[in-house]
Amino acid sequence: MTKPIQDIRERTFEFAVRIIKLCQYLDKKPGVSRTLSGQLLKAGTSIGANVEEAQAGLSRADFISKNAIALKEARECHFWLRLLIAAKIMPEKRLAELRDGADEIKRILGSIVVKAKTNRQ
Repeated sequence: MTKPIQDIRERTFEFAVRIIKLCQYLDKKPGVSRTLSGQLLKAGTSIGANVEEAQAGLSRADFISKNAIALKEARECHFWLRLLIAAKIMPEKRLAELRDGADEIKRILGSIVVKAKTNRQ
């Protein structure tokens, strides 16, 4: 197992913990915050779960597929974070670091998928 893979596993785990804490906060607010919280929770915790599954992939294709799913979830999570900011449900100042973290995770996962596809050929 290479170091970047270990790093993304830990990074996505820590990211999921932060998402859970944010969603716990959002769940205490009435209305649309709860609905968005559910969407964010699913996407934000799914990233790390799929990265973990990729490590146990049955084949290179399975590894690529699971990481591609993690990438899609990271994109979705980034969307929900941007939406919370744009709709003024949460101040940008409070979510900027988390939003930027989601963006970094997207880039890392994109790189992993591209490299795995290139090495497959």
